[in-house]
Amino acid sequence: MAVVVLAPNAFKGTIGPLAAAEALAAGWARIRPADALRLVPMADGGDGTLEALGAAGPAAAESAVVPGPVGGVGPARWLRSADGTAMLELAATGGLALLAGSRLPSRRRAAEATTAGFGTAVRIALQRGAAELVLAIGGSASTDGGAGFLTALGARLTDRDGDPIPPGNTGLAALHRIDLAGLVPPPARGAVVLTDVTNPLLGTAGAAVVFGPQKGAAPEDVPVLEANLARFAARLAEVVPVEPERPGAGAAGGLGFGLAAWGARIVDGAGEIARRVGLGAALAGADAVITGEGRFDDQTAGGKAPARVHALAAAAGVRPLLVAGRIDAATSGWADAVALVDLAADPAEAMRDPARWLAEAAATLATRFPA
Repeated sequence: MAVVVLAPNAFKGTIGPLAAAEALAAGWARIRPADALRLVPMADGGDGTLEALGAAGPAAAESAVVPGPVGGVGPARWLRSADGTAMLELAATGGLALLAGSRLPSRRRAAEATTAGFGTAVRIALQRGAAELVLAIGGSASTDGGAGFLTALGARLTDRDGDPIPPGNTGLAALHRIDLAGLVPPPARGAVVLTDVTNPLLGTAGAAVVFGPQKGAAPEDVPVLEANLARFAARLAEVVPVEPERPGAGAAGGLGFGLAAWGARIVDGAGEIARRVGLGAALAGADAVITGEGRFDDQTAGGKAPARVHALAAAAGVRPLLVAGRIDAATSGWADAVALVDLAADPAEAMRDPARWLAEAAATLATRFPA
């Protein structure tokens, strides 16, 4: 009998980490029913983070209505554990996926999207008694440097006339003064920011250059986004010590920078989640671990969940197995690997029924696993 840990990330846009782990378990058990299976869904601060954290222990769901990323309002949902830890995902309140039906041109969305909704959700969570915050900031729609977040928590960002600036990156062009006197502080046990990137706020590896085009910015928009973020950084530095060069400041369109200025601690998302879900303990005494994500490529090693699982498995002497929707990078260092697109009739079929093909992938791995 073998002990196998199932620790997949979400397969973006198709299936969450818990359902993915359950599908892998079903496929493996079909071939090796006597094996002991430990389900430990993983994430890295992006899609599926709340699902992974929620699966690790009891947590109550909370909700509120908050501003949308480009106007209007929408629902925000988060989890709160018995010890008062509130866990929130930016993607659920200000995520790029929320703009799929927006009538605004993509360039305007990139320039005008705000993090105010996320800030509002955090403020409400604090008002309801959150003693600690775990903030997952993957999948953002904005490039406002966290200006909207800070505004929602009581900061005043004004122009030369003393009037509030417009939301989004575009409003930063008019920024003249920042007043943090009314800013709500982080909770007693602090705020932890989960991210899978280490980009700084500014420069060729910064928020505007790297992530602006992903949010809809045209090439000619990027220098404008960059200049506005630089203006925000300069004004914010006048009232609080903050370093735009710090790793992770450019995460989520610069929200990492605003959160750091607020007093939050930016950490490696996959590493922190692994600690909170008890992955290290689950690997103790295990024979193999299966992890994966929608697309395994060269970016995976930069901080994605499968890379963290692989590292922990190597340290524990556990055989690492990989399942991914697509495999577009070398799998050296993995004991075995299966791509769903190689099992399904076509890629679209793999995305239509990911649970089925995840089970098939696990069954394939189990068949090839040493007795």
